[in-house]
Amino acid sequence: MLDPIVTFFVRIFQWIGRGIGLLIGVILWPFMWAGRWYTQRGWILKAVVGLALLVLVGLYANFFYATQWWSNFNPSYPDTYSFEKRNVSAGEQVAAGAGTDTTKTCGDSGIAQIAADLIDFNVNQNAWVSSMVLYKLGLFGINWDDTPWMDNKASFQRGINQAVRRTATELADNLGRVRTTSQIDTNLQDARGQLQYDESIWYISRNGMTATTPSMYRRAMGNLRSFNARLATCQTTFDARADNLKQYIDRIASDIGSTSAILKERAENHNNGWFDFRADDRYWFAYGQLYAYYGLMKGAQADFEGVIKEKHLQNLWDTMDAQFVSALRIQPFIIANGREDGWLLPTHLTTMGFYVLRVRSNMVEISNVLTQ
Repeated sequence: MLDPIVTFFVRIFQWIGRGIGLLIGVILWPFMWAGRWYTQRGWILKAVVGLALLVLVGLYANFFYATQWWSNFNPSYPDTYSFEKRNVSAGEQVAAGAGTDTTKTCGDSGIAQIAADLIDFNVNQNAWVSSMVLYKLGLFGINWDDTPWMDNKASFQRGINQAVRRTATELADNLGRVRTTSQIDTNLQDARGQLQYDESIWYISRNGMTATTPSMYRRAMGNLRSFNARLATCQTTFDARADNLKQYIDRIASDIGSTSAILKERAENHNNGWFDFRADDRYWFAYGQLYAYYGLMKGAQADFEGVIKEKHLQNLWDTMDAQFVSALRIQPFIIANGREDGWLLPTHLTTMGFYVLRVRSNMVEISNVLTQ
């Protein structure tokens, strides 16, 4: 009686086996054809093709390493700075009334320092993935962002870069000048423009040879460090006023608010569990933003030390820091975009969106206190 059932399942597994074999054959056929073609060529052509293949294998090995190994990734990196020992706001003369024009010193900017260090992390300590030639070519013409592989680090780096871009704009337009009536600092102006450079430029563009994205960002890093060096010798300005801090906080709240809306849209309209191949891009972009803003807020806490004391903001600031820490602890191996009311698959996008909104809520509270 069981023979028909056994036969049925045997046939099903045979069909599955034949289907898998056919699929493997289709995948391997171009390589088998290329192998036969290669063995029939002369030694000069073999040498040229072999060298090209070795270069291609080397490029892919480097690409795999660059996308999978995250050098010096440390969500607790702001703790390595000793801003709490400074006790001086950015631009404030260390010893009021002391020193000559050539010897006096002022507090440098924690915001500028961390922004420069984040650029260094993105383009020197790690390869900038978005402009690598193999990332631009994609997987057989398919954008890597549309696949579940090789794109998490690129999205994370772009999230950091978004935060640094916003910060460079605020430094140039408001923080690095007196009440927007003084001249814009040249270093900050150059850094702002350089960080607006397209994130995916390789050596060759439509217009021919050009500067790569990493080289342009390195120039911005140099300009931020030059501004900070000049600030430390009181040769330029940092306007550490409450209204400037409020505006910077408001701009960041708006920035991560937009990211929260993107996470919400993806979670609600594309909840395909582990098969939503764009969910990881959204998640790691948001993670990169929070990673950068956590450090930049530590820098702002040091730069506006006097304002924070005057407005009694320390408790609110500590709460905001705690929300950053909680969000950055969430590092899933695979990002799943499950239904919010689902019982099987997690919904990492909604979880990250929750923490983004918690950070934003704390920022709004700080902004409200600064208004008073």
